[in-house]
Amino acid sequence: MDYLKTFRYDPGKVLPDYDTGFTGNYSSKSDITKDFETGIKRLRELQSMLYAQGKHGVLIILQAMDAAGKDGVIKHVMAGVNPQGCQVKSFKAPSGEELAHDFMWRCVKALPQRGNIGIFNRSYYEEVLIVKVHPEILKKQNLPYFDQHQKAGNDFWTDRYDDINNFEKYLTNNGFRIIKFFLNVSRQEQKKRFLSRIDKSSKNWKFTMSDVNERQHWDKYAAAYEQMLHQTDADHAPWYVIPADKKWYMRNAVCQVLVEHLEQLQLTYPEVGQAHLEAIGRARLLLEDEG
Repeated sequence: MDYLKTFRYDPGKVLPDYDTGFTGNYSSKSDITKDFETGIKRLRELQSMLYAQGKHGVLIILQAMDAAGKDGVIKHVMAGVNPQGCQVKSFKAPSGEELAHDFMWRCVKALPQRGNIGIFNRSYYEEVLIVKVHPEILKKQNLPYFDQHQKAGNDFWTDRYDDINNFEKYLTNNGFRIIKFFLNVSRQEQKKRFLSRIDKSSKNWKFTMSDVNERQHWDKYAAAYEQMLHQTDADHAPWYVIPADKKWYMRNAVCQVLVEHLEQLQLTYPEVGQAHLEAIGRARLLLEDEG
């Protein structure tokens, strides 16, 4: 399967057209285990070359409704990579310091360096998602042209989409590969997972009333996600809509998309010059003489 083509956002489709329970040719977790393990192994190899080469950086963005499985993707897909070359940043409600800066500031600070993989669990896209659903949040941002008597119109959101697109193009121009995932969970599956968090004591810590409160805005969030995908998908920073009702399939799909992207970078280990080889030879002699 060509995972890049299969899950690439299609501007001709609306979110209800996507099958959140899609599992391809797999019928169960056991069917996919071998392919998933192969993908994890290949991802580990590619990350090692990425780190050694140090020319490219990779930014992975995970966006989703609550309980879609972002944390699980990070835990299972990235479990085998070298933590020295991979950093995860989760973005919660902004602090007072963060609100005193531009909306990109806290994300810019967390960008990976070349040779590294950075994972954003939520991101600057929250500024066109939760802020769009709850525009009262804008009042806290102290924007000079926005006060409590104003509402954010289409021009405001267009500017934010443009800012995001320009920022991602800038990163791409500087050698960073941006891979964006929307983990697409159904409302029915989200309900099931919330109930599981309530019913199982070991999962109680995951549940908050805000989860249920935000669920009441499902349609508004769906509209915001659809607009976000349409306005910010680009060849240099593509969105992938990943079916998330079956976690085992979702994790494999994310892994395979990452592998295919990293393979496009044609990564190799740095070549060793003659002088370095001669130095290695001298080092071997010195080490052997110690014995």
